[in-house]
Amino acid sequence: MTTEKAKMLRGEPYLANDPELAAERLRARRLLHEFNTLPPDNAERAKTILQNLLRSLGDDAYIVPPFHCDYGYNIKLGHRVFLNCHCVLLDVCEIEIGDDTLLAPNVQIYAATHPLDWQTRKNQGPEFGRPVKIGADCWIGGGTILCPGVTIGERSVIGAGSVVTYDIPPGVLAFGNPCRVVRNLE
Repeated sequence: MTTEKAKMLRGEPYLANDPELAAERLRARRLLHEFNTLPPDNAERAKTILQNLLRSLGDDAYIVPPFHCDYGYNIKLGHRVFLNCHCVLLDVCEIEIGDDTLLAPNVQIYAATHPLDWQTRKNQGPEFGRPVKIGADCWIGGGTILCPGVTIGERSVIGAGSVVTYDIPPGVLAFGNPCRVVRNLE
């Protein structure tokens, strides 16, 4: 029998109120509570918490608290990745952020989504997810929202306040709602 967690990880419809998933979200919230309330000079403990929370934490990757995610184990941060304060990553599927990428404050990355049909959504119906990937050497401006399933190509810059609903190619400046490529950077 397939578990709800297995369905979630494959991007299939699953029930988020499953006891195993609820316990894993609670574990993540406990780790995040400790991380988000640490004294600012306790870098070693912060790193240990993130290593226990995330799937991978690259060398010199840094997250400014507060930080929020659903599970943590679906998040892969490359080397020297920087997430500024108030970033939210809904990681029901994999979220991968490449080396040397910068996220400004209040960036939101949503791998989670819901069916469009209201009757399917009714009464905590199934949800599902789509992986999100940000390439290396990107800069994601403040308040940007990345929607489920998008890929940001390496070396691209996404302007502040953008809503990214489609893939963005490598080496471009893109911004707006919906986010559109404005010019090539290379």
